[in-house]
Amino acid sequence: MKKTFGTICLFLMACLGLQAAQVDTLLVRSESMNKDIKTVLIRPDKAVKGEKCPVVYLLHGYNGHYKTWIQVRPDLPEMADRDGIIFVCPDGGHNSWYWDSPLVKEYRYETFVTQELISYIDKHYATIADRSKRAITGLSMGGHGAMWLAIRHQELFGAAGSTSGGLDIRPFPNNWDMKSHIGERDENLDVWNNHTVINQLDRLKDGALAIIIDCGVDDFFFGVNKAVHERLLQQKVAHDFILRPGAHNSKYWNNSIGYQIKFFKKFFEKE
Repeated sequence: MKKTFGTICLFLMACLGLQAAQVDTLLVRSESMNKDIKTVLIRPDKAVKGEKCPVVYLLHGYNGHYKTWIQVRPDLPEMADRDGIIFVCPDGGHNSWYWDSPLVKEYRYETFVTQELISYIDKHYATIADRSKRAITGLSMGGHGAMWLAIRHQELFGAAGSTSGGLDIRPFPNNWDMKSHIGERDENLDVWNNHTVINQLDRLKDGALAIIIDCGVDDFFFGVNKAVHERLLQQKVAHDFILRPGAHNSKYWNNSIGYQIKFFKKFFEKE
């Protein structure tokens, strides 16, 4: 009897082992920047087996890297299996803000994500290659990047989010080395105005994107997030806006991203 029970346990463990998300680190070629970009790819078991799944792109913050998100939420593989979602976490450089820099030709991260990365992922993996099954979000600099890319490329993304995002860069002219990519603010006001998310909102029509934005009330980006929310209200653009206790740190993002993934899952199922 003990032998039979042990055999059953080993069999169950083997079966469970076969049903696990796969985590890979890719080198995705960027011809626009003439370099390979490290990217973490997390696939649910059913995508590994060839069933097509929706995709959420997760962008890291300033001084982060391609492994940031799996460090913030080590259970992303379990979430991928639970919700049937592929997660893609590209390296965005330590201070790219996900623009195509007008000053530094080696920084073309808007082109990389929207033209090179998405194309590569859809070509090589079991994705549902449609905006209705593609979302993007990020933390801090990555929150800016996610909204920047989604608003400017609504043909690619059906849903977008930001957690603790720097959604208006202009109050921070000397922070995070932004001026190395778009110049000094006071000498390049037009460039700064044209490279901040809050001034991209006029591109939105109600219902064009499913949007979720959150920020901790003790975050230094609290004010700019509230300003974006108010602008969207003025434009009558539907969106979820969430304020929670918390600051600009991993503890906050570990909690907030779970709610955003639920939001995106609901969007994928609705569409």
